[in-house]
Amino acid sequence: MFVLIIGGGKVGEHLAGLLLASGHQVRVIESRASTRDHLAQTLPPETIVAGSGSDPAVLEAYGVRQADVVAAVTGDDEINLVATSLARFEFNVPRTIARVNNPKNAWMFTAEMGVDVALSQADLMAHLIMEEMSLGDMMTLLKLRRGRYSLVEEKIAAGSSAVGRTITELNLPKECVIVAIIRRGRLILPHGDTALQTGDEVLALTSAEQVQRLAEILGG
Repeated sequence: MFVLIIGGGKVGEHLAGLLLASGHQVRVIESRASTRDHLAQTLPPETIVAGSGSDPAVLEAYGVRQADVVAAVTGDDEINLVATSLARFEFNVPRTIARVNNPKNAWMFTAEMGVDVALSQADLMAHLIMEEMSLGDMMTLLKLRRGRYSLVEEKIAAGSSAVGRTITELNLPKECVIVAIIRRGRLILPHGDTALQTGDEVLALTSAEQVQRLAEILGG
């Protein structure tokens, strides 16, 4: 892929490094000279360019029309939203991803505004902390296909009717599959005869319509 990254801060730098290590083409647009100087210490110089990701002329000059993905990850929500909107509606980029710095702004980062995926660090961290506190409460770890499917986690409580039952005996809905079980720190790839135990962390892929049913099966 050719990925155009808007913002060369810590997130943009780390993302660029991961993509380059995986063999992808990357270009990082950064407006601050001091940040570009820092990036030059860790990234190939030809991947770092000067300019604002909210300027359509800059985006076009640095190859937005050839980009497979635009990832706007600056510390400014307005720039991220403008950059992804331009990428989608002005330049028809197939995939747009935006960083949301202030969770209160998340409502603006929608498909109607040109954002395919909006990632809020604060929201993600809060959910991860809640997940570590929870037992018997289903947590959504990831939404796929614009919310049509979810990767969820349920910790099996001692009083759950699922304790001691095999995957087959759970009679899961058709659009639901248990993909992994974490048991005392060990990852288990489940089969039909795998029985659930108290404290198991069950990871499941399910459609939005079946989330509640799955929660009833695992937590009931």
